[in-house]
Amino acid sequence: MPLIETTALGMRYDDKVTALADLTLDIEAGVVGLVGVNGAGKTTLIKLALGLLTPTSGRIRVLGLDPIADGEQVRAKLGYMPEHDCLPPDMVAAEFVTHMARVSGLPAAAARERASETLRHVGLYEERYRRIGGYSTGMKQRVKLAQALVHDPELLLLDEPTNGLDPAGRRAMLDLVHRIGTEFGISVVVCSHLLGEIERICTSLVAIDAGTLLRSATLSSMTEHNDLLVVEVDEGAERLATALATGGVDVRRDNRVLTVRLGEDDGAVYDLIRDAVADLDLSLHRLERQRHQVADLFRDRPAEEVSHV
Repeated sequence: MPLIETTALGMRYDDKVTALADLTLDIEAGVVGLVGVNGAGKTTLIKLALGLLTPTSGRIRVLGLDPIADGEQVRAKLGYMPEHDCLPPDMVAAEFVTHMARVSGLPAAAARERASETLRHVGLYEERYRRIGGYSTGMKQRVKLAQALVHDPELLLLDEPTNGLDPAGRRAMLDLVHRIGTEFGISVVVCSHLLGEIERICTSLVAIDAGTLLRSATLSSMTEHNDLLVVEVDEGAERLATALATGGVDVRRDNRVLTVRLGEDDGAVYDLIRDAVADLDLSLHRLERQRHQVADLFRDRPAEEVSHV
């Protein structure tokens, strides 16, 4: 059963702004990246999954349930970490996370125990009795993650979890999210516009743009090798490009880096490069097969005439 399943899902605000348009996808278990530029519709999809919005058209199912008709059941199985700072500054972190556990249905004693345990997992155990208003941005992000995790959900929805963090803080948060998905056995959907971060921790990706699906696949298939070779020499790149073109291969030069297209006989192309480098007495710095990148999905996208959020 997919974690999230949508069929021709559409969402418009005030009949003017299109957030999602005819979106059909299945999000399977694992650590899944929901990627797209700011305004692509990622947060709208999360709010629909939580039952906070009613779709304009189509349908959405979360863990097999309708978020509108079965909202209480859905939210009991989900943990949600919002993007923006929405924590009560005057509350102690341990009290807040305990309260969120109680809201999720845990008895008082179990809620306190789970709160302490969860704050330990996110690295705030020693600071758990401090007021949230005195926390750094990174610590506040960890509190938001703790409250999403405290009731042991089946699925975590994390909206821009590294928002506002410095590079060290981002790495620590990503490591924590990856550990939750791999060691705790909880499926995670990570919503982000930072593609490099998503590629680091996710097993599969869902890419959307302007409310429409670009691609949904495993990370390995999205970043598989293409039919291009990258050749870099210390000097003599122009002479090498001429020699390869004379040999009948498609070659492009950018300073000292050549991009060579492989043909039906890959071995012949490799042999031609080897012989040309040797004949010209060049120093070969790099020879590697180029990989697709997730960012390639968003390049050269035509501008949409309709407004999106």
